[in-house]
Amino acid sequence: MDDPAANRALVGRLWAALYDRRDYDEVGSLFTPDGFYTDMPNPQAGATGPAQIAARLRLGLGPIERHTHDVELLLAEGDAVVTEHVEHWGFPTGETVSLPFVSVHRIRDGQLVSWRDYWNFPTLMDAAPAWWLEHIAAGYR
Repeated sequence: MDDPAANRALVGRLWAALYDRRDYDEVGSLFTPDGFYTDMPNPQAGATGPAQIAARLRLGLGPIERHTHDVELLLAEGDAVVTEHVEHWGFPTGETVSLPFVSVHRIRDGQLVSWRDYWNFPTLMDAAPAWWLEHIAAGYR
């Protein structure tokens, strides 16, 4: 049975692990073994399972000095939770970007089964420093 309040709380735990603690392994632990995370500007480059999801987040966000967000709207219905929010990135070399997102989560039996982030690719690419883009292009280590 779908429990929107419990699903909303689960996504709240994900946001706390991601933004408050920057604990990528904790974020991954909230997913089913077949759980999938992707950025919709490049959906083929997603990650499946807790370890891959943690590694993908660590790859992109680990080098970021400051990573916060402001929630505009969070809705839960059935097995879905949708968050409209703005991420604020601060690179250690001084560059900053505020990146609007819509995040869509699907939940099964108290765990995340999918997370799709919708955002504007040029907003990030126009603000990100060259060293970070090279780091991302190098991929998982």
